[in-house]
This record gives sequence, C-alpha cells and structure tokens, in this order.
Amino acid sequence: MIGFYILIGIISLGSWIVSNTLKNKFKKYSNVSLRNGLSGAEIAKKMLADHGITSVKVISTPGRLTDHYNPKDKTVNLSEAVYNQRTAAAAAVAAHEVGHAVQHATAYDWLTMRSKLVPIVSASSNFSQWLVIGGLILGAASGAANFGFYIAVTGLILMGFATLFSFITLPVEYDASNRALAWLQNKNMLSREEYTGSKDALKWAARTYLVAALGSLAMLLYWGLQVLGGRD
Repeated sequence: MIGFYILIGIISLGSWIVSNTLKNKFKKYSNVSLRNGLSGAEIAKKMLADHGITSVKVISTPGRLTDHYNPKDKTVNLSEAVYNQRTAAAAAVAAHEVGHAVQHATAYDWLTMRSKLVPIVSASSNFSQWLVIGGLILGAASGAANFGFYIAVTGLILMGFATLFSFITLPVEYDASNRALAWLQNKNMLSREEYTGSKDALKWAARTYLVAALGSLAMLLYWGLQVLGGRD
C-alpha cells in the first residue's frame, strides 16, 4: 500500500512538472514570431487546403488552452490567442488540431476506436469510482457481500474503459503532432528556429497525455486491489 502511495506521488509530481514545463514552453515560443507572418487560423486553413479538406471550418473559441477538433460538426476550434497570434506556438497548436481533422478524413484507426469509447466514458466518468466505493461499503455490510462485490466490479469495468480511453488517446495525439510537424517542415512553413520551437512545444503537450494515462492506470490498479484483493 505504501508503494502505491509512493507511485501516486511520483505520478502527481511528474504531472506538475510536465504541466508547468508545458506552460513555460508555450510562453517562450509565443514570443517567437513567424517569418511568414501567418496567424494560427491561417496556418490551419492552409494545412486543411493542402490536404484537400474543404468540409472543415476553422473557428475561434473563448478561453486559454481550449484548442480542439470537433468531429461532430467538423470544426477546428482554436483558442483566441492561437487563432490570432503569428508565433511558433500558435503554428504548432493550429497544425496539431488540423492533424486530428486529417485523421478524421482518412479514418485513422486509433481515432475511430477512441470515438467509439467517447459515449461510454462520458456517461460513466462521474460515477464509476462511486460505484466501486459504494460496492465496497455494501460488501462490508452483513448479508450484502456478493451484491456489493458485483457493484464494485461494475465500477471497475467502467474505470477500465476510461483507462483504455486514455491509452488509446496517446497514439491519436502523437500521430496528430507528427502529421503537423511533417506538414510544417515539408511545406517550408517555418524557419529552423521556428520549427524547433514548435516541435518542442508539441513534445511537452504530448507528455501531459502520457502522465494522465499512467495516473488512470494507477488508480484502476489501486481500486482493483481493493475490490479483488480481499476475495478468497
């Protein structure tokens, strides 16, 4: 048990380090202006056009770090800063989100798998842990051991889907970054310094998903031991 808490502590520390490093990297590369003078929105539109994708719109969305691709309405949503800025950081984020649009257009297998899990994870993420805890409490009650066990196992299964989702997200995110960087380089969109900055920023962004996946796995193993470890 002590070993588990040490593991959680290491993952939490790693998450904090990655998150803070990412913020510092984007702050740094947000000061590296593009020689071509293109904004994040213009970068995104050009990448879509170069891939022959005409059904996807590029729009601005409020907030910070709110950038995402929405496959339902086929929109590349860029935060206000990324949409308007003409920096290495903005180019990296914009091209990465278009990378997801390219995945969608080409029916990238990992993205398809993740999309199928979205409804399950969205519906169960808020109560799967409570099912496990509730099941354990019922299991400890006299005469309700089996009923509580089955409830807890149901919670574990739902948590398992969430963990699976977090690991499937890894190749999706890494592939989107690789597509973005390949396009930026092949089309000579960035200078060497700008490209290096964009690559570094995306590398640290991807690491946030890796830490999240490891954290999800650690929690699944912990609750799995609580539920299954006490069974004879």
